Amino acid sequence: MENRPVVWFEIYVDDMERATSFYEKVLNVKLTQMSDPTDQDESMIMRGFPASMESHGSGGALVKVEWLKAGGNSSVVYFECEDCAVEESRVVAAGGKVQQSKMSLGEFGFCTIFTDTEGNMVGLHSMK
Repeated sequence: MENRPVVWFEIYVDDMERATSFYEKVLNVKLTQMSDPTDQDESMIMRGFPASMESHGSGGALVKVEWLKAGGNSSVVYFECEDCAVEESRVVAAGGKVQQSKMSLGEFGFCTIFTDTEGNMVGLHSMK
């Protein structure tokens, strides 16, 4: 098994429909319904990002649960893109706010940082 520094992420949300719509529009992906893996919290709602355990990168999900509110966290998840300017161009129309427009990371590529509809800070990363 390949060693991946990040194996899973969760972005906590207050409005699942609004957040799902935002990420599907910005990243041009379809999120899928997931169930609570412990089957102990019936109030937990999860929508998963496309991922494969055999490929590079990590899987993750939007999570709505009553005991944890969205925003205010200090973690930033970066989504890989071919050119982060493309996804960045969709952020405002989808209801988010661009915090840092596409900037160079030198030999490490480029990134954009935005705030989603739930107040979470999220990044986009590309090599061009």
